[in-house]
Amino acid sequence: MPHVIEALILGLVQGLTEFLPISSSAHLRILGEFLPGAQDPGAAFTAITQLGTEAAVVVFFWRDIVRIISHWFGSFTGRVPRNDPDARMGWLIIIGSVPIVVLGILFQDEIETSLRSLWIVATMLIVFGLILGLADWAGAKRRGLDDLTVPHGIFFGLAQALALIPGVSRSGGTITMGLFLGYERAAAARYAFLLAIPAVFGSGFFQLVKSFGEPAVYGPIETAAATLVAFVVALLVIAFFMSYISKRSFLPFVIYRVLLGTTILVLLGTGVLTA
Repeated sequence: MPHVIEALILGLVQGLTEFLPISSSAHLRILGEFLPGAQDPGAAFTAITQLGTEAAVVVFFWRDIVRIISHWFGSFTGRVPRNDPDARMGWLIIIGSVPIVVLGILFQDEIETSLRSLWIVATMLIVFGLILGLADWAGAKRRGLDDLTVPHGIFFGLAQALALIPGVSRSGGTITMGLFLGYERAAAARYAFLLAIPAVFGSGFFQLVKSFGEPAVYGPIETAAATLVAFVVALLVIAFFMSYISKRSFLPFVIYRVLLGTTILVLLGTGVLTA
């Protein structure tokens, strides 16, 4: 199979899984084992294709993003009150982004190597799937984004940082934290998506610059094609997901995570896959 076809398949999977609480990085890691050559696409490929999915967030929430940025800047000049909800949201996105930046720098080597072990990926799929289920069942679901505080923003940020481990899920981790804190499903997801923008673009562009001149599984053409596919598919998935969670629970995603993680553990234990 030509590399470009493999990359397009990975881009499709990236777009399908980035915003569902099932971990896109885990799916790319697992799928890589079943493609010709059976190799990990790599942390750099994952981070760069996430630029496509995050661009979909920018398009989908464009009005919100423009309003938040303009009000945040306006709060410095007095044109907008400092307690304006959108100005506050700008600060909360910045505050919530700090943990993943710090931990991403401190543990960069582990993120790109040992933490990509399929044993860890499968375990995280199961463990954090069950935690998501517990949060969805136990959470009060009464708070909206207007109730968001600085401490809550930090907690959301710490949960997002856990997604540096493949199998946790960026959206899954932050939404789980939001549910535990009593936020409505849609409110937790909305903040999770907005919170991911600085982290994903920062990581993606860093890996893009870093990849120049370095050997990689997929070249620039394949990676660009995968990123474009991820963007288109992710735009459709966001619209579906935001509509879905306003009316339904996360139980199907919990069941899927547990079944997938268990299957990978069985395949590893029987020698069909290697970690």
